[in-house]
Amino acid sequence: MRSHLLNDTTAEQYRRSVTAGVERVAAKIATTERPFTGVTVDALAPAIDAIDLDKPLHDTAAVLDELEDVYLRDAVYFHHPRYLAHLNCPVVIPAVLGEAVLSAVNSSLDTWDQSAGGTLIERKLIDWTTERIGLGPAADGVFTSGGTQSNLQALLLAREEAKTEALAKLRIFASEVSHFSVKKSAKLLGLGQDSVVSIPVDHDKRMQTVALARELERCKQDGLVPMAVVATAGTTDFGSIDPLPEIAELCEQFAAWMHVDAAYGCGLLASLKHRDRLNGIERADSVTVDYHKSFFQPVSSSAVLVRDAATLQHATYHAEYLNPRRMVQERIPNQVDKSLQTTRRFDALKLWMTLRTMGADGIGQLFDEVCELAREGWKLLAADPRFDVVVEPSLSTLVFRYIPASVTDPAEIDRANLYARKALFASGDAIVAGTKVGARHYLKFTLLNPETQASDIAAVLDLIAGHAEQYLGDSLDRAS
Repeated sequence: MRSHLLNDTTAEQYRRSVTAGVERVAAKIATTERPFTGVTVDALAPAIDAIDLDKPLHDTAAVLDELEDVYLRDAVYFHHPRYLAHLNCPVVIPAVLGEAVLSAVNSSLDTWDQSAGGTLIERKLIDWTTERIGLGPAADGVFTSGGTQSNLQALLLAREEAKTEALAKLRIFASEVSHFSVKKSAKLLGLGQDSVVSIPVDHDKRMQTVALARELERCKQDGLVPMAVVATAGTTDFGSIDPLPEIAELCEQFAAWMHVDAAYGCGLLASLKHRDRLNGIERADSVTVDYHKSFFQPVSSSAVLVRDAATLQHATYHAEYLNPRRMVQERIPNQVDKSLQTTRRFDALKLWMTLRTMGADGIGQLFDEVCELAREGWKLLAADPRFDVVVEPSLSTLVFRYIPASVTDPAEIDRANLYARKALFASGDAIVAGTKVGARHYLKFTLLNPETQASDIAAVLDLIAGHAEQYLGDSLDRAS
């Protein structure tokens, strides 16, 4: 079994095996005609259940053949231009190359003696990002597994900076369309059910700062502590960007930590046209970025950034076997001193390879393209009487629903839209997401593929309308 260990004696086997895998995936991507096959759980589960993991195949080619049947054939392919659902991006080739390198070398980014240059590369990328944001010379940060972990760590720092043991008095303010991880983080941090105050949004789904000011004032009057305000730069459902300068003013006035969840909108940091949409982010105390959304990186690649590096000490724990205190005096850079994780992949390498190959402008150009595509899609929806579109896009998200001319019952329209999404997914012709606006069901395009064209959007809209009309026709038949 030692023949399967990657070392100096098996380097050639490694080359052959990885090449075979790359060729298999490349062939699949080159011939994929739909984002999904439409396979169901009931159809696929028996094939996987039938595999006996205690009886290995002992041959890479046979394993790849099996993988074709249980995964590659029916995978959801984000690179396809009609994958329009969630915040999943097609990935750039330099980042995939970085993924191959980091997996084989297998550095762990917790300590210097496990990563060496990897530590310095990650730190360089953190500095690059904080400079793009404008957080100042004392800024720092660390890579994380994703936006949820980044938000959790940011709110942990905010809790500790509030400097009170009366956790029940702490309050977090976030818009009603902020990411669910804000409430999840509050629970994990031991705060009460009422600790997250939901702030209403305006017509464009942006936090109402008048309402925020009112709630902050009420918090003070009630003897509570405004621990943090979470502003969102790119909400998951609408791509809306909260008014960051006004929120920064209120945070300063009420001595509240300002966290900006820019997991989605961070692509604007590289934008050639729309960087101004993030004005005010430079005043944040902490920022979440997800490179694996709008920087076209493979999952996972995320970071939490802070204005004051000293605040990261709230996540520091010294273990004698790993990062004893003496290493600080010896100026040995250990990333575990900043992280909630211990063992951690060298995910920063993917972004490094991307920047060194394409440059930031290359990333920004791709993100600008999908933002422009969203505007084209919005014009199509606004001009089409079959659909109701909620807001003009700030980034690359469109929320809409099919409105039949002959049906007025909102519940029946809901069912028609739900059916259309499900039928479209089952067909594999395209994939769209769904959400609720108020009590009503809507559909959602999340456009992160520069290869998607306005003609794709138009075609998918026709498919949605066709499925919805089929449902409504069948419904009338059943009722008659």
